[in-house]
Amino acid sequence: MELQISERLVLLSILPVEGDFTTLKIVRKLRESLSFNEEEHKLYKFKQEEGKVFWDNDAGDSKDIDIGEKAQDIIVNALEKLNQDKKLRDEHFSLYEKFVGDT
Repeated sequence: MELQISERLVLLSILPVEGDFTTLKIVRKLRESLSFNEEEHKLYKFKQEEGKVFWDNDAGDSKDIDIGEKAQDIIVNALEKLNQDKKLRDEHFSLYEKFVGDT
């Protein structure tokens, strides 16, 4: 699935930190896929200021991330929980559309 830098960062922040062994194993692999490698750090020139992350948009902004069926279920559940708890924010919008849809 094609994900922008901002979407990858938001997904990393909403993935569960607790669960059964199988879920945690899938989440660990998903975190590795969503994270940024050394080449991307050089390319995007990440900077962190006052708790916010900035990067060079001229270098491109998206990457195709392989997300399996169970990993997708975990993401959908996290987004649906945010929605049910009325804690969705604008930064979740594009992810909600991609993973959950207009339900």
